[in-house]
Amino acid sequence: MTRFISALAVALAAAAAAVSALAQPFPTKIITLVCPFPPGGSTDTAARIIAERMRAPLGQSVVVENVGGAGGTIGVGRIARAAPDGYTIDIGQWDTHVGSIIYPLNYDLVRDFAPIGLMTINPQLMIARKGFPADDLKGLVAWMKANPGKATLVDQNAAAKLGGIQLQQSTGTKLEFIPFRGAGPAMQAMLGQQVDLMIVQTAVVMPQARAGNVKILANLSPKRSQVVPEIPTSDESGAPGFYAAGWFGLFAPKGTPKEIIARLNAAMVEALGDATVQKRFADLGLDIASREQQTPEGLAAYHKAEIDKWWPVIKAANIKVE
Repeated sequence: MTRFISALAVALAAAAAAVSALAQPFPTKIITLVCPFPPGGSTDTAARIIAERMRAPLGQSVVVENVGGAGGTIGVGRIARAAPDGYTIDIGQWDTHVGSIIYPLNYDLVRDFAPIGLMTINPQLMIARKGFPADDLKGLVAWMKANPGKATLVDQNAAAKLGGIQLQQSTGTKLEFIPFRGAGPAMQAMLGQQVDLMIVQTAVVMPQARAGNVKILANLSPKRSQVVPEIPTSDESGAPGFYAAGWFGLFAPKGTPKEIIARLNAAMVEALGDATVQKRFADLGLDIASREQQTPEGLAAYHKAEIDKWWPVIKAANIKVE
């Protein structure tokens, strides 16, 4: 009888401990933020900025883990397969959550993720080599029409390729695409005046532009950037509707409870409201998303709009990984 009572007491204590653990508010341990690219790039930098500032409101550390390879699809695939408990999330963007349809994926970009919130809008700039005949998009289009097929555009990723295709379609012009493995080698070719044009994020190009080594023709966004307001948009520069803005947002695995998503979102929103974070993002050329876009619903709507816009273009162009 004594042994039975002792065993019962142990079982009850274990059950009470389990209930207590379940009752503890999220989070109770370190959160992993997967960056699906190697260290040192703009995605990694943005991930570390937001992770550092989310620690205080969450009461737990947020550790960035770089899981690069296959255009970010390896890291994103890890999120798709992770437990839906909020402890493994990722920083996503156009390349990983829209343009990655060009890869053979073993997960669904729409159904396998729970949006947490949109962080930033990342202006994409159309730039030209130093000495190129055109100084703005209007001049570029005129030159391309007078010299069909002679302008060369860097093809360093799917976003750049699609931007070039959209330029051709919207202006009735033709480009020659020059493939490069990443923005770094492509920028070196631009500085060497080996290629004419490039579509690239603000953070990559601004130091070279300020030094007079390349020309900025336009910001490919519907409205001027908060961080580089002096650069005119494509609408203002003679190519209406030619948009190619990037973005950063946070995603969790599908099935993550709404209360956990809300907790993560609240920490992200607080971080984005911090003046230091805003300054650091501005230095990277990133515009903070509007408050409405920072919600899970805001990111879901933005993500859907990006898919609806770009997937037909990708499929029509038959862009696939070679």
